[in-house]
Amino acid sequence: MVTSSIGRRPPGKAVGLGIALVSALSFGGSGVAAKPLIAAGLDPLHVVWLRVTGAALVMLPLAVRHRALLRQRPALLAGFGLLAVAGVQACYFAALSRIPVGVALLIEYLAPALVLGWVRFVRRRPVSRAAVLGVVLAAGGLACVVEVWSGLGFDPLGLLLALGAAGCQTGYFVLSDQGTGSGRAAPDPLGVIAYGLLVGAVALTAVSRPWTMDWTVLAGTAHLDGTPVPAAVLLGWIVLIATVLAYVTGVVSVRRLTPQVAGVVACLEAVVATVLAWVLLGEHLSAPQVAGGAVVLLGALIAQSSTPAEGAAEPVAGGGTDRTLSARGSAA
Repeated sequence: MVTSSIGRRPPGKAVGLGIALVSALSFGGSGVAAKPLIAAGLDPLHVVWLRVTGAALVMLPLAVRHRALLRQRPALLAGFGLLAVAGVQACYFAALSRIPVGVALLIEYLAPALVLGWVRFVRRRPVSRAAVLGVVLAAGGLACVVEVWSGLGFDPLGLLLALGAAGCQTGYFVLSDQGTGSGRAAPDPLGVIAYGLLVGAVALTAVSRPWTMDWTVLAGTAHLDGTPVPAAVLLGWIVLIATVLAYVTGVVSVRRLTPQVAGVVACLEAVVATVLAWVLLGEHLSAPQVAGGAVVLLGALIAQSSTPAEGAAEPVAGGGTDRTLSARGSAA
């Protein structure tokens, strides 16, 4: 069995909760740091490429250490790299250029509800009533977030891109559910993340064509609601804190806690992102949007942690540690 030193579940739930909180805080700051770079002149795909490629280089030693995964789980590595890394982040960052950070992330949090829809209507496996309630709450909360009564006040393409991020995350959950009952040794999550970043970097290189990037932007400054900040500092935050630290602490927290408990803390990511965007970028949400966001998170939480109906196979959204890789389930 391929394991890492963090695979042993150590005592101390308080420490695990603290690490999960660090992961949520780290993930939550990615959009706030990326949006000023996009506003400064970088294409959203170029920002994603910089983030993924930089993180892949940092985690390259882990990829070398777990090189056996290339032979053991090639489909899982490809799926994680193309969907959970390249797909989710490309759609999310592209959405940031058109809609507020908090709205984009809240829409992405529909993924657990979408997974349950796949389980119920495509796989035709029963789900619990609590799971159905979670889906209904998430859909109703989303209607408040996008203010459907005003005729979708946000950019429709931005909303579509955010839904694309949720769809890519859903695709990864579904992919990683395949063959989990076969009794094969669970892959090391950090190894999967390292190779997923490498696969994502290669895919994004072909799509984003970084040689066309305006590299001079990184030598200049970007603005956080009018405050100048070195662009290189924002990029360093995105790569080292919002990606490498966020993924590693996410895996560690799930190993110390149950996936459900870690998932509760991970939902703070959307709250952190919304608050930071409010304070640092001046992106204010209305009272109905804030209330709708809370309902989306509640619905996603119920959908993610609900157990299936008795006698049914375990749905993806309620999967274990090795199935989701981290409390968040993917990078965003």
